Amino acid sequence: MISESQVREEICTVGASLYQRGYTVGAAGNISARLDDGWLITPTDACLGRLDPADLAKVDLAGQHVSGGKPSKTLALHQGIYQADPAARGVVHTHSTHLVALTLAGVWRPDEVLPPITPYQVMKVGRIPLIPYRRPGDPVAAAQVAALAAQVRGVLFERLGPVVWERSVSRASFALEELEETARLWLMSDPRPAPLSEAAIEELRTVFGARDAQPPLAGGKS
Repeated sequence: MISESQVREEICTVGASLYQRGYTVGAAGNISARLDDGWLITPTDACLGRLDPADLAKVDLAGQHVSGGKPSKTLALHQGIYQADPAARGVVHTHSTHLVALTLAGVWRPDEVLPPITPYQVMKVGRIPLIPYRRPGDPVAAAQVAALAAQVRGVLFERLGPVVWERSVSRASFALEELEETARLWLMSDPRPAPLSEAAIEELRTVFGARDAQPPLAGGKS
């Protein structure tokens, strides 16, 4: 287990990397991490490119603000994910351009926003469902995500962007980046690429332990 100070540094490093590469802009997006005695989360309206480890909001196991800046308005969303998925130790939410564009153009299926078109998408991301639009911080949306958190590795909010969780903040970031890259490939391809076959997906499950991948529907998009 890494120390709290190391987790604080990891959140700031990941935030700066995402911001510098255009995965989020302005004060959009948020990052959190599970601790043994609560959670760390980026402050409300904080720029992910300019985070200070000492200013990260700390919340105890009862959900009470302990120190740092005011917690992000998405705190309930993050807490619900951690409570539903004991393995999750990091959550990353961005407003990534291609994933938001995907929700505007139309996702592949509501239960799986992108078809399984690359092996690393299947291995690192898996099935990502769409959460219909609600305002940022809406408790109904947070409850919808919590209900899915033990079954998938992330969700895509309509018009708002992805939320991804993993065993660390860095791993959540890597999965989110893979998802964004897949959306970019999908949107730039004409004609659209065919999904990997069920046989190919099953091989990824067997060889690499890929999870959450769903077999493509006959004929592609439903």
